Amino acid sequence: MDVLVVEDDAVLGKALRRGLEEAGHCCTWAKSGEKALSLATAQKCDAIVLDLLLPDRPGLDVLREIRRQGIQTPVVILTALGSIEERVTGLDAGADDYLIKPFSFPELLARLNAVTRRSISLTAQQHCVGPLSLDLSTRRVIRDGQEIDLTPTEFSLLEFFMRNPGQVLTRKMLSEHLWDSDWEGVTNVIEVHITRLRAKIDRDFHPPLLQTVRGRGYVLRAV
Repeated sequence: MDVLVVEDDAVLGKALRRGLEEAGHCCTWAKSGEKALSLATAQKCDAIVLDLLLPDRPGLDVLREIRRQGIQTPVVILTALGSIEERVTGLDAGADDYLIKPFSFPELLARLNAVTRRSISLTAQQHCVGPLSLDLSTRRVIRDGQEIDLTPTEFSLLEFFMRNPGQVLTRKMLSEHLWDSDWEGVTNVIEVHITRLRAKIDRDFHPPLLQTVRGRGYVLRAV
């Protein structure tokens, strides 16, 4: 398991990193909200441990921004704020679990294992990027409450984007995903499919989610 720990307290941050690594997991430690956002959007992790009291911006703001960008990584809030109202606020903002300081490390580890198991089960079937959702079990695509009809190729293309939110996907990557073949760069078939997909998921909605990154490829992200 690869865990992003967001904790400004040096003693606790070091202890969490050491405990996770000793348990056989990988750990990245961020001491600020901005650093946490940068790491959460730039690299994939299996879970996030998030303190609410950070020096640069509230942890809840960080959580809301993570969810706004379509990142569905499980988040366990770790904080001294333990009232019922504060717990409800955190869960409503998109947290998957809530652990009050002081806590035992075995309990944190158990909760991380639990939320990642649930996440694997859910994300295998459902993907969300901002207001856009895709359900593999029903093959339904919905944006802002409106169902969108896609061809099988368009659905497969969108699924690939939604499995990699915020990441630039090259034409070669898209071609190999769709047809499992080497891409020679001699056809505009990818551009045709992108144009058709964009017309369906973006044209009648705002803001646009599927964007062109000039000279590199395409990216799907909540704006």
